[in-house]
Amino acid sequence: MLPFDFIEEMRMMLGSELDRFLQALDGERVTSVRVNDKIAFERLNVLHEAGMEEVPWCPDGYYLNRRPAFTLDPMLHAGCYYVQEASSMIIDEVLAQLVSPDSIVLDMCAAPGGKSTLISQYLGGEGLLVSNEVVRQRVFILSENIQKWGNGNTIVTHNDARAFGDQAENLFDCILVDAPCSGEGMFRKDEGAVDEWSLKNVQLCAKRQQEILRYVWPALKPGGLLIYTTCTYNELENEHNALFVRDTLGAEEVKIDLDPEWGITESRKAGYHFYPHKTRGEGLYLCVLRKYEAPFTPFKLKTDKRKTVQRVENLSELQSWLLHPERWTIRRNERFTEAFPRRYEELVDWFSTHFTCISTGFGMSEQRGKNAAPQHSLIMAKDFRKEMFPQAELSLEMAQAYLRSEALTLPDSPLGYLLVTWQGLPLGMVKNIGGHCNNLYPNEWRIRRI
Repeated sequence: MLPFDFIEEMRMMLGSELDRFLQALDGERVTSVRVNDKIAFERLNVLHEAGMEEVPWCPDGYYLNRRPAFTLDPMLHAGCYYVQEASSMIIDEVLAQLVSPDSIVLDMCAAPGGKSTLISQYLGGEGLLVSNEVVRQRVFILSENIQKWGNGNTIVTHNDARAFGDQAENLFDCILVDAPCSGEGMFRKDEGAVDEWSLKNVQLCAKRQQEILRYVWPALKPGGLLIYTTCTYNELENEHNALFVRDTLGAEEVKIDLDPEWGITESRKAGYHFYPHKTRGEGLYLCVLRKYEAPFTPFKLKTDKRKTVQRVENLSELQSWLLHPERWTIRRNERFTEAFPRRYEELVDWFSTHFTCISTGFGMSEQRGKNAAPQHSLIMAKDFRKEMFPQAELSLEMAQAYLRSEALTLPDSPLGYLLVTWQGLPLGMVKNIGGHCNNLYPNEWRIRRI
């Protein structure tokens, strides 16, 4: 049952629309996915069988007419699509209208990674994304989803907002703050969100959101864009904070060109609301603000810390594993190597010495004895040249066993490292030692239950 205070709050906001809103919350939840450009659309059999309809504000987004068993689909684990709320995909439309693909973007509260994978796909090979999560347990889920998506144009960091404001002043062209909130917009899909809701929690969330905005604000260039979103409805967490940025920090609201048929509601005060009785998706608030133009000192790399660069002995071998090696700088850190965009080499090095970086780009190899073993994130990378490794095609049952980290037997395959595939799609590596294969799928990513 919905809290009385929440219903009264929505009555004040929606008036005569309240009954329709409450009926929508009591209705069936919507399932939607966003497709990765690493795979041809027609190959997504599980999604096509479920029935697909386009999300109008995101060309890669699709509603599903029924919810398949995602966990059993190897394509999900290979990063071919992401199960994401359709309302959240509006970020794609905002980027297309307002943000250049060669921008440097910060996703401040990024886990589990839906919006970050969207941004990284939009930026492609031109821009750079810093994807941050302050909660340690959640940052590794974020890193996993970034790796599976496979772009390599992302730094995953684990810092608070103050660190960015203090150390990265005037760096970012765009900052997304998808702020932790009271979760009213998730009531239809998450009963736990209903149980945890209270007016006190709304107030606590609003205060925390305002702190994040204040601390990270110096990292945005004058003239840069702040995209502020929450998955909640109330004005305290939404309009009040947007107006705080506008009136206290110094910004102007930027309007978005939206098709009226999408059903998105423009707020009377600032921003836009997604209501489930008007739009096909869960609740969301969005406001875009442009930081006032002013004379400023451009961001300069600080040189108080220098990154020690270790020699990569087998560089030519590692480069042969990539489709476009000229685009990547390959660096060694102890026994590991990683690849990140060459055009942002100095900035990536700076981040790795001034911030807590979980990953920069994607991992390439791990030194095991005299040999370099490919890392799983390389196999997920879009620039991976899979022809460089002997391959073993798996059946669906074997692919699912592999994803559960079970040992495989591949008697007709050569010894050593093998790339295992499903329908030609790279899933990961095994090491064939004869009688069986050691499963090299990351243990923390394995399918635990069905």
